[in-house]
Amino acid sequence: MKVLVGCDRDDLRNYPETNMRKQNDDAQHIVSAERTADRVRSLKHGDTFAVFDHYGDIRPIEAGEEGLYYDGTRFLSCLKLDLNGFRPLLLGSTVRDDNDQLIVTLTNPDWFVDGQLQLSANSLHISRKTFLLDSVCYLEIQLENYSFQSVDTNLSIHFAADYRDIYEVRGMTRKGRGKYMTPCVIENKVSLSYLGLDIERRTTAITFTPHPAEISESRADFRISLLSRETQRVLVTVACKRARRSYMPPLRLSQARARVAMEVEQDKASSCYLQSSNGQFNAWVNRSLSDIHMMITPLPTGPYPYAGVPWFNTPFGRDGIITAWECLWMQPDVAKGVLAYLATTQAVDVIPEQDAEPGKIVHETRSGEMAALKEMPFGRYYGSADATPLFVALVGAYYERTGDIAFVKTVWPNILSALEWMTTFGDKDGDGFLEYERHCDTGLIHQGWKDSDDAVFHHDGTPAQGAIAMCEVQGYAYAAYKAAGMLAEVLGHSTEASLFVRRAETLRSIFNESFWCEELSTYAMALDGEKRRCCVVSSNAGHSLFAGIATQERAERVAQTLLAVESYSGWGIRTISSAESRFNPMAYHNGSVWPHDNALIAHGMARYELTQQANLVFSGMFDAAIYFDLHRMPELFCGFSKEDGEGPVLYPVACAPQSWSAASMFLLFQACLGIQVDGIGKQVKLVRPTLPDFLNEVRIINLQIGDSSLDIHVMKQRDSVEVTVKNARNGPSVLCS
Repeated sequence: MKVLVGCDRDDLRNYPETNMRKQNDDAQHIVSAERTADRVRSLKHGDTFAVFDHYGDIRPIEAGEEGLYYDGTRFLSCLKLDLNGFRPLLLGSTVRDDNDQLIVTLTNPDWFVDGQLQLSANSLHISRKTFLLDSVCYLEIQLENYSFQSVDTNLSIHFAADYRDIYEVRGMTRKGRGKYMTPCVIENKVSLSYLGLDIERRTTAITFTPHPAEISESRADFRISLLSRETQRVLVTVACKRARRSYMPPLRLSQARARVAMEVEQDKASSCYLQSSNGQFNAWVNRSLSDIHMMITPLPTGPYPYAGVPWFNTPFGRDGIITAWECLWMQPDVAKGVLAYLATTQAVDVIPEQDAEPGKIVHETRSGEMAALKEMPFGRYYGSADATPLFVALVGAYYERTGDIAFVKTVWPNILSALEWMTTFGDKDGDGFLEYERHCDTGLIHQGWKDSDDAVFHHDGTPAQGAIAMCEVQGYAYAAYKAAGMLAEVLGHSTEASLFVRRAETLRSIFNESFWCEELSTYAMALDGEKRRCCVVSSNAGHSLFAGIATQERAERVAQTLLAVESYSGWGIRTISSAESRFNPMAYHNGSVWPHDNALIAHGMARYELTQQANLVFSGMFDAAIYFDLHRMPELFCGFSKEDGEGPVLYPVACAPQSWSAASMFLLFQACLGIQVDGIGKQVKLVRPTLPDFLNEVRIINLQIGDSSLDIHVMKQRDSVEVTVKNARNGPSVLCS
């Protein structure tokens, strides 16, 4: 008997067990090329995350990132579902608005037996619901028969675990690997495990309910018999275990779902949120809030937004600080959690292989096998020139937002250590600028936020060499000294306060003298090791507005330069101008558009009373968000010019979600309304508030200031906005200017 299924040849190509595709290099290349265009679906809970294809499968594709990961290791590299040996047809696939569950709807194709149609397409409804909790993945598969006949079929679930470190998945090669242990198969359970070279055992425990008809170390088969309108359900739990970490066993499905729902509801009840007259804007807002909630991991020091899925599901110093800053006005507890963690991980020794120096704030942390074995430096790595001044500046912004002087006192020693690093290790030649230069071959060549190997260069494309002083880093240093001066004054350290203020003003003066490129109407991207300007029109200069180091006249010129057609794509400000020698709209840092970059620049424009310019950036980002899958703002997208009737071009391996991209819309919104929350005086100020063209009305709901809260209703008038305060509790005031 020969069974054929009416399905697409492209689907069969992903199933080598069908033997319908020749295994050759060309075919593999095609699969990899097609893979980059797929829409993946991501889930995260704590230190666990998963990347699926839009069918809900995890496919064992070479160089693919799909998988179930825990603590930097892939614990599941294959999870595929088929019926009678073939892939079902896809009807729909989405991650719920709250990011708590992946919902995939499938059906059967036409089924033929010996040339005769035995079951018409769309007779079976197959639902897959997947979610994560702690270190466990829960999968519920439900089949329902909508035909008039009984249906007998075989449901197979294929699985495998390769235990590759996240850096291996990204493409790093290793000299050796650990040992795969003999799988254990007992009734409805399969245990796969791996003993790493770090002498730690990692285990994937898979449980099926009900018991499969057949089960092996790589496959579970279920005999499904359904009468008309009958339903059958299969449950799968995949638990990830590390020998050196505590383990929470799987809960019953109903209990696990209830706990996830409770976490979501608790977060909503305590959060500030936005509502508007524009449904598409609301979808962007809601997805951004859900992404931030999903990316935040509760650490012992408080909430910390991990950087991004799949490559950066771990604490990053710079990313955490900027994410916290972007949503500071509405969710200040994130900043407190970020600062507390970074204070506890601040470097205290000189460790060249980690680019660590006393007082320096961590760049990233990793906990996988390769990090434990020091095969790469990122177990705890400090190769970032900007995280340290940003740390100090964020403490100042957090205090102004909350008035939490008790917390400031706890991190004051960390602030002093960070400032000491800035004037010693961070400025080895004593010229007043912060410079970076890696101390080991495995570290990052460039240590600003644009850290690609080719990201810093001169106008002719020649790479910058030596100890490099980035434009935006000087702005962050200026903001750090200003914040330190303010905090020192509040704490009663008047002598130190005066010193820090003088350093800020000196830095502002020498920065404007050394970095300004009159012929380009912008600041140089950087100074190289010989103090030569990298005269490149770049988005880095826009951060000088965010930090406040630019003069008013130069801020206006920088804004004009960044909004010229060479720099502004219509969707957003490019990382470098299209007129530059290294411009490539598909490059990671040399011509693409980054949402967080645009948000910081727009906020800086508003700071210099350039609100209309800020709204132009906001509008471009909104136009892009409409096109993105799930209204989710990715890490970056390509810098091609906006064309009528066409959407933005995706960057193929961008993280989505990514925390500072998700939070970017809240800083953009803050910029257009000029929102300033004074936690000390319990006051909200709206400075030169405007609404962009796509918003006529917006509500800020449950904005909290200490033990006070209020709602703010903003409505567009002909040439202004009308502001109404509602539901004020415990007396906060609102001022408009």
